[in-house]
Amino acid sequence: MSRIIPIALISFFIISACATLEPATNSNLNESKEYRQEVTPFPFFDENGDPIHFPFLGGFNAPRPQFVDIDADGDSDLFVQENTGNLKHFEYREEITGFPLIWKTDKYKGLDIGEWFRFVDLDQDGDYDLLTEQPYSYIRVYRNEGNATDPEFELAVDSLRDTRDEPIFSDRQNIPNVTDIDNDGNLDLFIGRLDGTLTRYESIGQDENGFPRFELVNQRFENIEIVKQFGTMHGANTMAFMDIDGDGDQDIFWGDFFEPSVLLLENRGSPFNPDFQGEPRPFPVGEPVQTSGYNAPTLTDWGKDGDVDLFLGVLGGAYNANQTLAENFLFYEQTGSGTYELITQQFLRNLDVGNESIPATGDIDGDGDLDLMLANKIDPFNRNSSIIYLYENRGTKTSPEYHQNGSLELPDAYHYAPTLGDLNGDGLDDMLLGRWRGGVAYYENKEGTFELFDETIFELPRGSNAVPAMADLDGDGDLDVMVGASGGSIAYFENIGTPDEPEFQLVEDAFSNVEVRHRSAPAFYDVDGDGDVDLFLGSKVEGIQFYRNVGTKQEAKFRVEELPIRIEVTQFNSPHFADLDGDGVMEFLSGNKEGGIIYFRR
Repeated sequence: MSRIIPIALISFFIISACATLEPATNSNLNESKEYRQEVTPFPFFDENGDPIHFPFLGGFNAPRPQFVDIDADGDSDLFVQENTGNLKHFEYREEITGFPLIWKTDKYKGLDIGEWFRFVDLDQDGDYDLLTEQPYSYIRVYRNEGNATDPEFELAVDSLRDTRDEPIFSDRQNIPNVTDIDNDGNLDLFIGRLDGTLTRYESIGQDENGFPRFELVNQRFENIEIVKQFGTMHGANTMAFMDIDGDGDQDIFWGDFFEPSVLLLENRGSPFNPDFQGEPRPFPVGEPVQTSGYNAPTLTDWGKDGDVDLFLGVLGGAYNANQTLAENFLFYEQTGSGTYELITQQFLRNLDVGNESIPATGDIDGDGDLDLMLANKIDPFNRNSSIIYLYENRGTKTSPEYHQNGSLELPDAYHYAPTLGDLNGDGLDDMLLGRWRGGVAYYENKEGTFELFDETIFELPRGSNAVPAMADLDGDGDLDVMVGASGGSIAYFENIGTPDEPEFQLVEDAFSNVEVRHRSAPAFYDVDGDGDVDLFLGSKVEGIQFYRNVGTKQEAKFRVEELPIRIEVTQFNSPHFADLDGDGVMEFLSGNKEGGIIYFRR
């Protein structure tokens, strides 16, 4: 009995699209390498018609934010770390209509920041220097060799040392901070420990590099010990300093792996004599934050209304981190003296479906332009199944405008992996749908609705996590299928049917040289313009492996080579090529561990 799945595309959501990539000829292969990352190539809207400001930002699982006026223009720019080593930069531009931040880069100044970062004027020369993690668990220092308005960073020391010339240890799960806690003109370095205590160093002069020489003051600053409510558990932590109550001294905000809120440690002393002997309190008082835990705080006057607002990146702690895989960048606005209102749980709005996303594009509704699907591993809001979200192109073929239009109604299953192509010759893109257990279903597109034709048209001969991709690999005019698997190998199913009636047959040991270590995800594109399709293979941690087709249009043969396009992806990447803006030149997209899409235009 067939099952009808409605996919009426209704509601607003603008998503940046990718144009079908123009095959590169051998003579312009170097040109084909030049791809530029973009996050807002097209407008995107959500189901309520509200704009998605950064559709192709790539998603967040564990954002670590800091607001800092990096260019000394009087407003707070934003830096966010999501992945090891890389730092996203957003510039505040007040003249921009609507949201005042613009994305600048995913890798600020090309710096490697390890597992954490802190901007601080360490040498007290009026501009920001940068502290980062030096693997493993030490403190690397980049000096600002530029100035306050035009920073340029150079590695100064690979490990900050104390007055005994010993490297200062900071557990890489913890994010330290620097301030002048007692207002004596000497910087204090604070490092949270895994036992819930707080270590304090204070500067006593400068070293030969002009940086503070930090002396250990005490291992247990103010006898602070953060423990889980009603228990003794403590863990990874991060902190921020701010005079939140306007009494002239600095209070501490503390996020901890075992704390679903963010804790306020109120300074009940004075600017010159701090006193943190009071009990830590969940914040905001009266209606505290409740997340999966390990909340990284940063504070700034976001609306320039004279008070301080609170932002939290949810890194995911002890309380079901799946629930905050998509909504994990919280903005609390101060609405009165000491009162805060949660404005949004996704401050940087982007396409984010949780984790391990897989995109697919095709003309679903038959209007001549490309629509978009985005699947996840497990939906954060429905943890019983994967979900495939739909984005309808309500613009034109050459000027796309994407609107979120709900999701496909599918049986509960994990790791849905869709791919679209016309399998029955009616001009509409049908869907093959991979599942975690290894089976692939076939859905026919019936005038804009998907009808289940075969629940398992084929399945992986071994392994799990079927990720299909379609291409004519034998030159007979119909679509064959290559399927990735959790173990990193691929399976090839030749279409021995016709362009109107597909019939798939497993070809044993085909393309046995094509594999990655884990989680293969194939995509096809004729990158060298020789008339046959080349293969791009996504992976869990190896990036994208490229296999050039050195066979013929009638008989594909793949040879591993260096990736011919310059792109950077993260873990669990799922490559995809499409011409979203209809200019005849293919763009590159990829899903990822973070649950979003990254986009590169040539």
